[in-house]
Parts: sequence; C-alpha cells; structure tokens
Amino acid sequence: MKEVGKSARGSSTGKPIMVLFDVLGERWSLRILWELSQTRLNFRGLQEKCGNISPTVLNKRLKQFRALNFIDHNSEGYGYTEFGKQLSCHLLALESWANQWAKNQAEGQND
Repeated sequence: MKEVGKSARGSSTGKPIMVLFDVLGERWSLRILWELSQTRLNFRGLQEKCGNISPTVLNKRLKQFRALNFIDHNSEGYGYTEFGKQLSCHLLALESWANQWAKNQAEGQND
C-alpha cells in the first residue's frame, strides 16, 4: 500500500506529491478515476467503461483507492468520496489544459 512518508516509485523522499504520482501512474489508475468522475458505477459497469481491464487489476485498484479514501462503495456502486471529489476537480482541470494543448498542437503552436 502506498503511504505518504514512505518511498514511492521514482522517489525515496516520500513526499505526498511523489506518492500521488506513483499511485496515479499505476496501470489503469487514471482511466478508472476518470470514468468515476462521470458517474457512480458498479464493478461490471466500470469494467465495461475501461475496455479490456482484467477483473483482478480493477479489483486491486478499487481496493487501493478505497484505502486511500479516494472512492467509496455503496448500493449505487463505486464513486468519489468528498475527499476524492477534490482530486476529480484537478483531473477535470487537466482535461481543459489537454484540450488547449491539443488545439495548439493542431495549429502548429509549439511554445
């Protein structure tokens, strides 16, 4: 389990941002969190939204995100906790930035 203050992949400092980068950099992590930013989903629905993710990997990521208090699970499925919604806001801001970046690339602006 990833913990603040402990070594993370690519860093021995244990700084919170490095631990977060490690968590978000794991295979399928960003895709799962992105899909949950749209709506609550049950396991099967989330698996379908994520394409060909294996049930084992999805289960592992969901357990990790629950332990980190990013998501919870109730009768409506998996979704963000109040704390996790803050992370979701930052991911949505990245979408806006990415759209502007893509527009600049299409227009040949590289600065």
